[in-house]
Amino acid sequence: MNENESEQIAGILESHGAVPCDNAENGNIIIINTCAVREKPVEKLFSLLGRMKTIKQKNNAFIGVAGCIAQIYKEKIMQKNKAVDFIIGPDNLDKIPDIINSLSEADSGIIQTSRNRDWIEIHQISRQNQISGYVTIMKGCNNFCTYCIVPFAKGREKYRPLKHIKKEIRKLADKGFKEIQLLGQNVNSYKDPDSAKDFPFLLKEISQIKGIEWIRFITSHPKDLSEKTIHTMAETDKICRQLHLPIQSGSDHILKRMGRGYTQKEYLEKIELLKKSMPDISLSTDIIVGFPGETEDDFHDTVDILKKVEYTNIFSFRYSQRPFTAALKYKDNIPLETKKQRLITLQEAQRNIQLKLNKSFTGKKIKVLCMGGSKKGYNSYVGRNEAYQPINFKSDKNMTGKFVTVEITACGPYSLIGKLHTTAK
Repeated sequence: MNENESEQIAGILESHGAVPCDNAENGNIIIINTCAVREKPVEKLFSLLGRMKTIKQKNNAFIGVAGCIAQIYKEKIMQKNKAVDFIIGPDNLDKIPDIINSLSEADSGIIQTSRNRDWIEIHQISRQNQISGYVTIMKGCNNFCTYCIVPFAKGREKYRPLKHIKKEIRKLADKGFKEIQLLGQNVNSYKDPDSAKDFPFLLKEISQIKGIEWIRFITSHPKDLSEKTIHTMAETDKICRQLHLPIQSGSDHILKRMGRGYTQKEYLEKIELLKKSMPDISLSTDIIVGFPGETEDDFHDTVDILKKVEYTNIFSFRYSQRPFTAALKYKDNIPLETKKQRLITLQEAQRNIQLKLNKSFTGKKIKVLCMGGSKKGYNSYVGRNEAYQPINFKSDKNMTGKFVTVEITACGPYSLIGKLHTTAK
């Protein structure tokens, strides 16, 4: 979603006459788009802003901060960084041109972070990827997990009208896009504001759009993933047999403290239904280690989940406190070194699982959507299979944007290697 919003910002600026430059040092307008989910990006932002003073003076540049850190830390950013001209929240991207125009007449910084707006359509999108298109269908979250800052940064759930979603996807199909990725903090709770039609209905509707061959969506909340959605996935050929389903912890004790709204048993029951409905489905997840109160037994419950589910990929993090969240009432009592060691242990366990899974692909012929050239050498390309795994192969012809068949010959824990067999389409 962060990448998609950056594409929207670029598109808005370009539609008003701005021209992209190669790097920030040459920019007259510099907008830093941010994510506040973890503490590290906040630290990196303030460090980056310190270096922006020189660029501002050199180019007489306008400097803005956008995204969730802008929404949460707006006053702090303005107070500590005189180089910043404006702050723009995620729901106000359409106002960027007016803000820049007003800056030429005003010396004071501008903060625009209102959240109580109806859905604003952004029609100008400067897409960096011409093969797989990001399409936002909803924003915000109503779940208020105790560790999560998203509801405070993005606000409550807000749904995009289905007619606008379909219109954008048709345009992508007309431009030759083969794949779309539906985006939202909790796509499962989507409801069309005009008709109240649900997420499975949306999936069926867009699957009928000609030209689009693969449909993905992210992110799903386990408690809101319905049997209806699972069955729709299984019945619809265009929907990739791949799902990102964040568990966060394998311990019921920690899941309750996190306010996740499900137990380990309930989560595994949904995994079982997914695998029964789609035996070839690929699963990925998010995991936080070192949440306040996490014991060694709690942590081992999480490692056990990896072994039971056998995820194709995981995104794993050490817990860090976030402002406004309910978890601030818990004492952050897990030593940093313990958090680090648990993360290493978790990632090593997952590495072994991925290597085992990847080895099982050896000798198989797989349909791959080629995303472009890779850094592996001359005539090297990289693509994604339906499971969203990176696959490297060589070709004498440019296969970018095409479906090809690749026979897997080797693998590592994080990617597959193969030889081009035939052009699938």
